[in-house]
Amino acid sequence: MSLIHPTAIVEEGARLHPSVAVGPFSLIEAGAEIGEGTVIESAVRIYGHARLGRHNRVCHGAVLGCEPQDLGFTPEKSRPLVIGDHNHFKEGVNLSRGIKSDGGTRVGHHNYLMAFAHIGHDCIVGDYNIFANTATLAGHAEVEHHVFLSGHVAVHQFCRVGAYTIVAGVSGVPQDVPPYVMADGHRAEIVGLNLIGLRRNGFDQSRRDRIKRAYRLIYKSGIPPSEALERLEAEQPLSEDVRRIVAFFRSSQRGVIPHR
Repeated sequence: MSLIHPTAIVEEGARLHPSVAVGPFSLIEAGAEIGEGTVIESAVRIYGHARLGRHNRVCHGAVLGCEPQDLGFTPEKSRPLVIGDHNHFKEGVNLSRGIKSDGGTRVGHHNYLMAFAHIGHDCIVGDYNIFANTATLAGHAEVEHHVFLSGHVAVHQFCRVGAYTIVAGVSGVPQDVPPYVMADGHRAEIVGLNLIGLRRNGFDQSRRDRIKRAYRLIYKSGIPPSEALERLEAEQPLSEDVRRIVAFFRSSQRGVIPHR
C-alpha cells in the first residue's frame, strides 16, 4: 500500500525513502531528498533544493526550501536547505534555501518550530532548539543549541544566539545574545541567567555560579569588557562554560546585547 496520498504530487527526480508518508495536496519537487520515516502532512510544499534527514515531521501548509526573500536573488544563485533528523515543523513554518554561502541554510537535529516560524536564507541552526509561534530569523543568523525563542521574536540578519539562551516574546534582537542568559525587550537586553533552562539541562550549582561570576565581571564590575575577558582567560583552570562565554564575546562581529 502506497504511503503517498493520490492527490499529492511527487515530481520525477524527487528522492524519497520508501517509508516516507506524504499527505493530500502536498507537492515535492524534483531534486528534493527526504529520509527514512519522515511524515509530510497535507498541503506542504518542498522545493527541489531541500534535503531532509530521518524521522522529521512536516505539518500542514509548511514550505521548505522556497526562494530566499532577498531582492538580489536569481535562480542560479540557489544553495541548498539541509535539514537533519527528528525535527518537527508545525503549521505554516517557512524555511528559505540558501543564496550566498556554499553550505546554504542548515538546520540540525531535534528542533521544534511552532506555527509560522521562519528561518531565512543562509541561517545556521543547531540542535534541540524551540522556536515559538512566528519566531523569525533574518538571513545569515545563527542559533546554537538548546535555545528557546519565544513568540514574535525577531532576530536581525547576521546576529547569533548563544547556547542555553531564552529570548522573551515580542523581543527584537539587534546584536548577538551570549550563551546561558535570558533576554527581553523591544531591543533585547540581558535580564539575568536562564537558570531554569540550565537546571533542566543538568548544570549543577557550581557550574551556574561560575557562569554568574563571569557575567558579573563582564557587565557589573565597572571595568572595560576587554579587561574582564582577559581576567577570565587568565583563570586556571578555565571552565568550559566560561571558555564558551569568552569565545563568544571574542568572535562577535555585531557586538553583544547590553545588560539591563
